[in-house]
Amino acid sequence: MKHASIKFALVASTVLSPAAPALAQSGTNDATDIIVTARRSEERLQDVPISITVLSQDALTKRNIVSTADLGQYVPSLSTNSQFGEEKSSFVIRGFTQEGKTSPSVGVYFADVVAPRSFGGTTSGNGAGVGSLFDLQNVQVLKGPQGTLFGRNTTGGAILLVPTKPTDRLEGYVEGSVGNYDLRRVQAVLNVPLSDTFRVRLGVDRNKRDGFLKNYSGVGPDRFRDTDYIAARLSIVADLTPDLENYLIASYSKSTTNGDVSRMLACTDANGNPPDANIVPLAAALNPFACAQIARAEARGDGFWSVENANQNPYLRQRQWQVINTTTWQATDTLTVKNIVSYAEYREAASFSLFGDNFLFPAGPLAGQLFTKTIELSPGFTGDNSAQSTFTEELQLHGTSSDGRLDWQAGLYFELSKPLGFNSGLTGIFLNCNNTRTYDCTDPLGFGSISSSNVKNTFNNKGIYAQATYDLTEQLSLTGGIRYTIDKMTDLSQNLNIFVPTPGTGILTCQNQILFPGLVVQQPSECSIPIKQKWKRPTWLIDLDYKPTDDILLYLKWARGYRQGSINSNNLGLETVGPEKVDTYEVGAKTSFRGAVSGYFNLAAFYNKFRDQQLAVNSVVAPAFQGLVSPAQPIVNAGKSRIWGIEADASVRLFEGFRLDAAYAYLNTKLQSFNPPPTPVYYSILLPTADVGQSLALSPKNRITVSGTYTLPLDESIGEISFGATFTHTDANRAVAPSASPNFFLLKKSDLLNLNASWDAMFGSPVDLSFFMTNVTNEKRIVYPVTSLNTIGGEGGHLNQPRMWGFRLKYSFGE
Repeated sequence: MKHASIKFALVASTVLSPAAPALAQSGTNDATDIIVTARRSEERLQDVPISITVLSQDALTKRNIVSTADLGQYVPSLSTNSQFGEEKSSFVIRGFTQEGKTSPSVGVYFADVVAPRSFGGTTSGNGAGVGSLFDLQNVQVLKGPQGTLFGRNTTGGAILLVPTKPTDRLEGYVEGSVGNYDLRRVQAVLNVPLSDTFRVRLGVDRNKRDGFLKNYSGVGPDRFRDTDYIAARLSIVADLTPDLENYLIASYSKSTTNGDVSRMLACTDANGNPPDANIVPLAAALNPFACAQIARAEARGDGFWSVENANQNPYLRQRQWQVINTTTWQATDTLTVKNIVSYAEYREAASFSLFGDNFLFPAGPLAGQLFTKTIELSPGFTGDNSAQSTFTEELQLHGTSSDGRLDWQAGLYFELSKPLGFNSGLTGIFLNCNNTRTYDCTDPLGFGSISSSNVKNTFNNKGIYAQATYDLTEQLSLTGGIRYTIDKMTDLSQNLNIFVPTPGTGILTCQNQILFPGLVVQQPSECSIPIKQKWKRPTWLIDLDYKPTDDILLYLKWARGYRQGSINSNNLGLETVGPEKVDTYEVGAKTSFRGAVSGYFNLAAFYNKFRDQQLAVNSVVAPAFQGLVSPAQPIVNAGKSRIWGIEADASVRLFEGFRLDAAYAYLNTKLQSFNPPPTPVYYSILLPTADVGQSLALSPKNRITVSGTYTLPLDESIGEISFGATFTHTDANRAVAPSASPNFFLLKKSDLLNLNASWDAMFGSPVDLSFFMTNVTNEKRIVYPVTSLNTIGGEGGHLNQPRMWGFRLKYSFGE
């Protein structure tokens, strides 16, 4: 007991003592110092034949990269689709997008495990979760298919979040941030080696910021697009024997915000024409209300970041937790056995207006009062739009031959994602609802309804893989890998239309009037439709590497990628969609140079053959089935595209104290053909949402990022003072087809400037002070359009972040 008390006193005194200042730790640009895990083992960045962008935790902090949606500003090949807000962004790499309610084309992995993800009730989302970008070793963006070692749903690439592992040093830090929009953020990390064989690391991140969208309707909150989350992570490393290590990570995050609202910006098409009453009569009838909403904003002199909202109680609530356990056994000098098991749960509830409308009576005794809402989404009867658990198990073998010329790995993978009850949603359609769950609604147009969706999606994935690299000579090596994947998906859906003749009274009917004609039901279960699908696909990689010197790597490779299919029972006759596949041919070079001018230059060129592409189509209900079948936007395997491009990544230290980083991506995409399946009898035609001959969505042709950092030549006793600037140019690029959004289908070009300054180890102390400013010029742009002109007579878009700035103070302590 006495020894324990002495040990505790020593630990406490060390924690409370300041850390020795560590200067220039983040200033290196030597690629030999950058370690990545892109091939499931630790390697130098310059030795890996993959186009990779790496961002350290220091870079994330100084550039104020808080959410995964921010990564797109610094990685030219990466775009983010923020259609439903930053917390629900999905990733696009090299033109590979994700349609709603399909599997991702870019996999997100945390500590080698797929990030918690839900499907049935979410509109989109990358799965990384809020609060994931703190206390990381780095973020690695892998470009191109990663289907051998990481599996399916990585046709565009993968994003690896690598947390900081507990160390054998007693250390930590406390960091606070303040800024505009009442930013308040606190982080704290403590690393404690409890013994020579047991190490613990605990981190907490609390972030809160007011929204930057000002709501002028007087309904609901004053601000939207706020930030309010807490995240925590516990990591434990135990050396069970000299050859056996166990690494446990437990993470938790919770976010509660007001969500996002789009802004109504146009009520005519690009030629000034309102919706045609002969083609879209409802849109034409509502068009004056959309125009009036825009006129009100102009009369008030609203700024760009202003909206109107008709939802009395909008919110976005997300909660997730995950436990990952990695056991590594060094069986022999040439064989390592690793087992990775994880379990995660994700829950989400969201209430928001789909189109950002606030249609008020313009005159008369009801002037200024709400006429009708259009489309308003909220959680269903279970309280969660989405609630899903995910279990993964992976057994991995990694070995080398006795002569060191053969390096190989093989593994078995299992993933089971199950619903935690029904993923449930209620959508008010042209109803004025105070509470959709209790049917507290009025029907001003006489044909409104509530669409109720109760879905259970189960995913079962099995994979077996092997990959090996053989050194043919000291300079030439050949890599081959193959993976076989079996995917099973089951969908149990209960889709209803609920009519509200009087407030509080709901008449339930099945949406599928073909299977359940004219049936008034009492329970959603009476409309159940179970569907099962199974897909089997191989993916592979062949790669030839040549290293004439230690500082030059040349590579040539061919990779096959595969993205699984999906089920959506709302789409009558088109409920299922099959997998898509891509063949990628890539040639690249990685070079490092030293001397008075040191740095690295990496280049990659690629060509993709993209087949069985999953594309959304708009279905037009045939006259004979009007009222029996609901209009839908099913996903079909209809596309064939080609994608080619060039990526360059460079860093150079031009002179002492000055570092220049640059990255460039050229992307040339084209939808070559659209061949939809036979049109089901329920529809008269299937209209593509993408145009043949045009570029793919969210695929700018040119994108460049240039960062410069200058460190003042000061004595170490003063500390390290540096100034940085990052400029990112993005070409105009298409978000949707022109027919879907006549005014805003093309996202305008962007020139974004961010600044940062830091004073590390102030006067030799363990205190760092830094400043950041993003979007310095206060650039105004739409990040994604709202395709509603031919639905409600007006359209607009989701808006980018305005200028953000803040100060950060960090105190480090320990050994």
